[in-house]
Parts: sequence; structure tokens; C-alpha cells
Amino acid sequence: MKEGSALIPLIALIVSWALFRVIGLLGASYFDEWHTTLQAAVAIMLLLTASAHWGAKRKDLVRMVPPAFPQPGRIVSITGYLEIAGAIGIMIPALSLYASIGLVLLLIAMFPANIYAARHKLTLSGRPVPSLPVRTLIQIIFLTVVVLASPLFN
Repeated sequence: MKEGSALIPLIALIVSWALFRVIGLLGASYFDEWHTTLQAAVAIMLLLTASAHWGAKRKDLVRMVPPAFPQPGRIVSITGYLEIAGAIGIMIPALSLYASIGLVLLLIAMFPANIYAARHKLTLSGRPVPSLPVRTLIQIIFLTVVVLASPLFN
């Protein structure tokens, strides 16, 4: 699967949601309902993706920033910090709505980097980034999940 590394956040989202649901079914009251488990799974996914902003994938992420944007390294760092803030915020009831709105805006703002990477056939950890249709579908899934994790659907 050529898009394997790009699917890792999606797989982490699905697996962590299922794991949290099982934990809830086994008696952990915090994970009794789908909404709380979805928020936790979104947080796990965001922490995973944020970790790439300073790890081995950082150079690849910096190359994905379209040349029209200045200081791509700073942009990658800032978006990583925002992902961490969103992961924390979505778990705090008083901040969850604001975090969800911010995450939707962040996902939209970062999408040009995915378009640029797909059009220029860049790599992530030595593997080709997903094609634009695949990446668009993944982005729609992430946007949908973040919206569903907002308090609007609790």
C-alpha cells in the first residue's frame, strides 16, 4: 500500500476509538458513550500527528509547505503545537467546542500542504504521499470526526 504511512493517523483514530469503546463496555464509565470515546480517539490521533512535527518526518513536513508560505519550519512547528492544544482542548468540556472549531479551521488551513505534496509527488518517510483523491477523502473523514466530537453532537 503506497499510502501506508499517511494512513497511520486514520488507523490510530479507528483503533483507539474501538479500544476505548471496549474499555467502556468493560466497565470504565468514562468511556461508556460513543462521544467521549470519539473525543479521546481524536486526541490520540492529534497527538500522533503532532509528534511528526518534531521527529524524523519533520523535514518531509517542511517540504510539504507550499513555497508561497514563508518560514515553513515555523509553520510546521506552530501547526504541531496547535494539534497538541486541540487534543487537550477537545477533552475539556468547557473548551471542547472552541477546540473543535479551531481544529476544523486548522485542518482546512493545512490542506494546501497536502495538495502541494500530492501534486509534486513528495514523500513522507520515504513513501509517496497519498494521491489527491485519497488525501481529500482522509481529510473529509478527519473533518467529520472532529465535528462529531464537538459538544454539538453530545
